[in-house]
Amino acid sequence: MSKAIGMIEFKTTATGVTAADAMVKTSDVEIVEAQTVCPGKYIAIITGDLSAVKAAVDTAVTTYEDKCIDSFVLGNPHESLFPAIYGTTQVEEISALGILETYDAASIIEAADQAAKTAIVDLIELRIAKGMCGKSYMMITGEVSAVSASIDRAKELVAAKGMYLDSSVIAHPDRRMIDSLL
Repeated sequence: MSKAIGMIEFKTTATGVTAADAMVKTSDVEIVEAQTVCPGKYIAIITGDLSAVKAAVDTAVTTYEDKCIDSFVLGNPHESLFPAIYGTTQVEEISALGILETYDAASIIEAADQAAKTAIVDLIELRIAKGMCGKSYMMITGEVSAVSASIDRAKELVAAKGMYLDSSVIAHPDRRMIDSLL
């Protein structure tokens, strides 16, 4: 059995908390993060074996479908995902900087996982709907061509769900800009 990550995003806190409780009662999963995010939405991120995560997410989405904004299950998430979520990534050098912004919380994690698996890039940060009126963004670094390829692939994934907002790639950002980000 492989490790997996799953997430639910709900319109209300009451339904989100109830759905998160149903997830942990359904399967042997661990809550990584569960909280209210802007603008009053609720997210819950879980981890565990792929089958357990899938069962837990399916239960929450099916039971509370009318209040569910989005959800996902990722098998074998990229190892840089969690440090980026928690803002603990240690970046020594930024050759190019890629930024992708979404309208929701769930799709940014899927986009970041896809970006990290597309080319040799480092995830710097994932901002998941906190202080952003429900929008989210990711920042990645690496060589210009790798960052461009990763952002393009992540953009395709997010656009297919209708959640793409904006993106850019900055080749060799100024040191003053880098210092303001890190």
